[in-house]
Amino acid sequence: MNAVPLALDGYLDTVPEPDDGGTTARFRLVTSPTDDLEDEAIVPCTAKDPHIAHALLNKIRPGDLVRVSGLLTLPGSADGGLQLKVDALEWLSTVPTAEGTVIERMGPYLIVFDPDTDKVPVFTEAGTWVGEADDADDISDVIDRFEHEQEAS
Repeated sequence: MNAVPLALDGYLDTVPEPDDGGTTARFRLVTSPTDDLEDEAIVPCTAKDPHIAHALLNKIRPGDLVRVSGLLTLPGSADGGLQLKVDALEWLSTVPTAEGTVIERMGPYLIVFDPDTDKVPVFTEAGTWVGEADDADDISDVIDRFEHEQEAS
């Protein structure tokens, strides 16, 4: 297997999982070289440094933006998987939440789920208003309209 040094910015897709009694953490990092959802990649990562594992397991939440660096292990065969062995972690930004509210990241967009309403506000990660979906099924339509408006201007 080959290993390539790599640094990636991205956000945690799910809650990191502990291994080895909490001294190792496994997680998935969603990253994209562009702001297009089609360019997103999910990279499986492992952090064996106990300090990094502790931060991942106790402080960083899904949706938080991080920069990771380490060695990307390439598969030895077509049916193998790649893995980023993380040796450095930088916490770039956190997803703010209010009680009961869930904020999920979708590429460069933040989706706000409030239990008190079916309406779903959508913002860019920079805080620009994108629009409001009538329900979760309409989020992609709101983002598509926003992107077409941005291309037209």
